This record gives sequence, structure tokens and C-alpha cells, in this order.
Amino acid sequence: MPTSNNRCRKILVLGATGGTGREVVAQGLGQGREITVLVRDRARLGAHADRVRVLIGSLPGDTAALAEAVRGQDAVVSALGVGKSFKSSGLMGATLPAVAAAMEANGVRRLIVTSASGVGDTLRDVPPLGRLFARTLLRDIFADKKAGEDRLRATALDWTIVHPTLLTDGQRTGHYRAGERLVLHGLPSIARADVADFLLSQLEDGTYSRRDVVITS
Repeated sequence: MPTSNNRCRKILVLGATGGTGREVVAQGLGQGREITVLVRDRARLGAHADRVRVLIGSLPGDTAALAEAVRGQDAVVSALGVGKSFKSSGLMGATLPAVAAAMEANGVRRLIVTSASGVGDTLRDVPPLGRLFARTLLRDIFADKKAGEDRLRATALDWTIVHPTLLTDGQRTGHYRAGERLVLHGLPSIARADVADFLLSQLEDGTYSRRDVVITS
């Protein structure tokens, strides 16, 4: 497992135009990392567009663009999602296997994936209100995430799947709890900026290698 920043200097960020993805890009640049992004619309990168390597493509279909984006990277960070939609359209179930295949073909092993608290086994520790949402409004989204993540677990990649609680747009604090199981109450939340902080920290931290981890403020 990587132990130095030089080992994961070059990273591909997927979902770079979403709320969490933009934070990953901004914080990664601040750490001196070389960032590549694969996006549908370069304009949505905003001020960071000129500071990153940009490839244009849409997942999961643009496999050639994905392969080019993965090639030469030290690691991949995925902040992919469907935004505010309650319809998954099978995005993660199709995309995570495609990402894994591209990584395996190009000898890239480290993959950090953003999921959600309530997906898969993490549902057991979700408070009642969150559990209700997971089984109703978010049922399709969470089933799709689980399908993709289950495919990922079957690979030999060095993956970590991060399950944040409810995402907010607060400032980065650097103060949050992380663990394979956490005691949660009410409607727990965490700022996207703190999630990005944790995602980047996992590039050189093997604590949760091939494990799922829940994170909350």
C-alpha cells in the first residue's frame, strides 16, 4: 500500500463537476497533485479547468476515453453520482466495473470510491429516519451503488469504499469520525469538503484497504 505522497501524485478524479468532486479537485491541487478529470462538459469545471488535464467523455459508454484517462495514473478517486435525481439509470452498476477493467488493463491498483451511508451492510447502523429514506426514496440509487460495489469487491484492486452520511455544503473542518461501524443518531451529516479531505487522505493510508468505511461529522 502507498506510504508517500509521491506514490499517488497523479490521480484521476471521476465526477469532478459534482459537489464532492469539485472539492477533491481543489484540495488535490492544493496538495500539489497532478489531476486528470474525465467530464462531459469542460465548462462545468469552472476556475480549475486550466489547472487540470481534461478529457471529454461520458461514463460508462466512453471506454476509450476512460482508458486514456486511467493510463499513467497512480490512483483513481470516484465521486460519481446522479446528483439530486432519485433514478440511478444503472450508472454505478455499469460504471464501476468499467473503471475497474480500465484500471486492471493499465496496471493502476488504488481506487477510492464515494458511496453513501445506508448502502449495503452500512444500513444496519443508520438511524430510523435515514433507514426509511434508504428503503423508499433512495432505494433505486442505493441498489445501483451496491451492484457496482459488489462487482468491485470481486476484483484484485486495492479499493476503499467510503460511505458518508448526509452531505452538506459546509466548510472543511478536518474534524470527523470514520470507521467500519459508527454509532449514529438522528440525521447525521458531513460537509462535502470534509469528505474530499478524507478521500484524498486514503490515497496514502492503507487502514481501509479493501474495506468499507463510514464517515460523519
